[in-house]
Amino acid sequence: MILTSASSKEGSSMGQFFKQYLEPIKLNDVHVVCLLEMEVAFLFDCGQEIMFCYPQDNYRRHFANIVSNSKPVHGTDVVLKAYNIDGDVRIQYKDQADFERIARQFGIFEEWKDGIPRTAYKGVVVFRFQTARRIFLVSPDSLKDLGIEHA
Repeated sequence: MILTSASSKEGSSMGQFFKQYLEPIKLNDVHVVCLLEMEVAFLFDCGQEIMFCYPQDNYRRHFANIVSNSKPVHGTDVVLKAYNIDGDVRIQYKDQADFERIARQFGIFEEWKDGIPRTAYKGVVVFRFQTARRIFLVSPDSLKDLGIEHA
């Protein structure tokens, strides 16, 4: 059952962000099966990328590994710096105002709810910008919350 869809204009926000953020989204055309009881990740090849489905703790460890292996980018003009780096990129934001400033530069969803960005997992917002590389916007506590000691 599909609970949400990028093709739906109506929702709790009454279409407030539909045109800007949801309408351009291409829905996934790969069928993902999640086997939550499996200790080992279920994976399959879907063309260029392997899709994984993890139980919660395994997912947190997998996600932490990806975030910790991403290349940190600091300072001004993070968009240009991120674009010119091969591989995944990590940008730390200091607070809500800083997150919103960075999000605006990339043209991603800026809204917060209950003290965190709406699309965050453990304070980390993940997106792709103009290339296949992932960009991780991380809060000051994200690395600690993910169990990452040195990154």
